[in-house]
Amino acid sequence: MIDAKTAARKVLEHFTGLYPGAAEEPPLLTEVELAEDGRFWLVTLSYTPPPANPLLPFIPSGREFKTFKVHTETGEVV
Repeated sequence: MIDAKTAARKVLEHFTGLYPGAAEEPPLLTEVELAEDGRFWLVTLSYTPPPANPLLPFIPSGREFKTFKVHTETGEVV
């Protein structure tokens, strides 16, 4: 079984590979939780997306959150 730290690392790698340039700054680890059935780690990242309108970069777009499931046995992000 993989631990929470490994699950978080896999999610961060997955996020940056899947969404290159999706965040103005690196995503932050917000939460790691073991699912009730113990089969998945639920890893939540938060990030600040680029401005919706590049002509108005001073208008903040707010933080967004994304939760990923990581299989506890294989370490696969699903």
